[in-house]
Amino acid sequence: VQLQASGGGLAQAGDSLRLSCAASARTPSRLVMAWFRQASGKEREFVARINWSGSNTFYADSVKGRFSISMDKAKNTMYLQMNNLKQEDTAVYYCAARLGSDGYTSTKYYNYWGQGTQVTVSS
Repeated sequence: VQLQASGGGLAQAGDSLRLSCAASARTPSRLVMAWFRQASGKEREFVARINWSGSNTFYADSVKGRFSISMDKAKNTMYLQMNNLKQEDTAVYYCAARLGSDGYTSTKYYNYWGQGTQVTVSS
């Protein structure tokens, strides 16, 4: 499984950004995909996850109601729409994937990682 993340950049508080993660896999229907983020000096933390069909999503409390995760199966691409950005959303964002069951928010359960994309939110 290969993952390619894109879409980060600079934003002001209150702005929106959309991140994309293109997946290349032999059996994409078995993938559960997620976004994590890592702020400078902090541990990588879970942001949101989605199953391949898009029928099941889960969010960290810190982004619930502001971020939306979605899947375009035709393009094998996952998206993270980030609205009402806050300074505390500043981090390197990583897309990740695992094969098999859903329900995990820890980095240790995700075997595949894309390169990070920087999101910087200024006041």
